[in-house]
Amino acid sequence: MAQRHLISIHDLSATQVAGLFRLAADVKKNPGKYATALAGKTLGMIFEKSSTRTRVSFEVGTFQMGGHALFLSSRDIQLGRGEPISDTARVLSRYVSGIMARTFAHQTVTDLAKYGSVPVINGLTDDLHPCQGLTDYFTLSEIFGDLRGKKIAYVGDGNNMAHSLMFGAAKCGMNIAIASPLGYKVQEKYLALARADAQAAGTTIELTEDPRQAVVDADCVTTDVWASMGQESEAAIRLQAFEGYEVDASMMALAKKDAIFLHCLPAHRGEEVSAEVCDGPQSRIFDQAENRLHTQKAILLWLMGGVEI
Repeated sequence: MAQRHLISIHDLSATQVAGLFRLAADVKKNPGKYATALAGKTLGMIFEKSSTRTRVSFEVGTFQMGGHALFLSSRDIQLGRGEPISDTARVLSRYVSGIMARTFAHQTVTDLAKYGSVPVINGLTDDLHPCQGLTDYFTLSEIFGDLRGKKIAYVGDGNNMAHSLMFGAAKCGMNIAIASPLGYKVQEKYLALARADAQAAGTTIELTEDPRQAVVDADCVTTDVWASMGQESEAAIRLQAFEGYEVDASMMALAKKDAIFLHCLPAHRGEEVSAEVCDGPQSRIFDQAENRLHTQKAILLWLMGGVEI
């Protein structure tokens, strides 16, 4: 059997996504049931980018299931001093049961999977953020139940979150609308893959430069920071480019009355979202943040714990 990895939601079937959600729900409801599921297992966690939610959720999740998570900063291991990724992957595979990597270049994660012999989890790259995307749709499934035919609207940079949400929408039977300014749209290679997924699933992908058009009749409105890690020098330019893209109360009013607001965090109130929306009654950002723990425990159980989905 080929080694399993989580590199992109695109690689998962709709059945696998649904299975992960069922497992995450069970983990959340019955945590004690899995208290020893990863006994004797170690997760090596490579961080080129700093993190709050990714590090804490994976570390705590592994511990709560009887395993051990090892934090590996790129400043502390030889990868940060020029050791080939292929060597790092082969060596770590002799020590740990799985690797989670939060990196800049997407190829770092794919190379870890290519040269290693243990499961690799994409904790975030500049291109994709599958753990967060799965968490978002798991959160939506808790709120709405069956997601088929629902609409999610993403307002902002066509970044790793936009790409992962595009892939996840088709797997969950949802339609997605993405509003991004010219020059900040989703990458064509990921759009082509997502459109193929959507066609197979009978769902739609709408791209627009008008954020208000995107959110009309949406069941969920979501956004992300305008300047991600590594783009700090572009912050001032992006602030101008994204003028009019703040998700505020008037924009939320265009969505369905029972629509919710999600944000992967950290949030910059007064930029991509107003404080009124971020901290308002439609916001589910902290339920969403908690669900990183449960969703990633499900991922760990599937990849490292031998649990079928």
